[in-house]
Amino acid sequence: MSIKSSGFLLGIFLFTSLYAQSIAIGPQLGYHKSEDAEGSLLLGATGRIYLARSLALEASINYRSEDYENGTIKTKMYPVMVSGLLYFFPLFYGTVGAGWYNTKIDYSSLLNSMGLKDETKSKFGYHFGIGAELGLGNLILTGDVRYVFLDLKLDKLPGLKELKNNFYVITAGILFEL
Repeated sequence: MSIKSSGFLLGIFLFTSLYAQSIAIGPQLGYHKSEDAEGSLLLGATGRIYLARSLALEASINYRSEDYENGTIKTKMYPVMVSGLLYFFPLFYGTVGAGWYNTKIDYSSLLNSMGLKDETKSKFGYHFGIGAELGLGNLILTGDVRYVFLDLKLDKLPGLKELKNNFYVITAGILFEL
């Protein structure tokens, strides 16, 4: 993430925190599954700024890894996502947002010997989903399902079709209201 975009996100956070009804942060655990990879667990952290009774902003960072083609290609991703949440019932919300997906791609030693070198990519993607949260005093339990559209090119293997890496993610978290 560049200094310019980091400054922009910091500016949004500072501006919205001036008008926030409340702020909550906490850990997140989830499961993700890409179209052409095995599913696996993800770990992360999230923060929400509640602007009104029916509107919130969320920022999160996670870590996840995937294997493609029986371990021939392995990826490690650190997505940084920003989402808007619109509450349509007291417990339920819809979410839409965007993310910056920083990905390290490791090719097997056989592929390295054939000239394919490990690489790192950063790619912009967007997502939408639905979720629910339950407030218990200063504790907020969250859970949601999101579908992420990401066009990360994983097609360097000769004779291999482009691997699809759009994915869905199911998360659960505990937020602590500050």
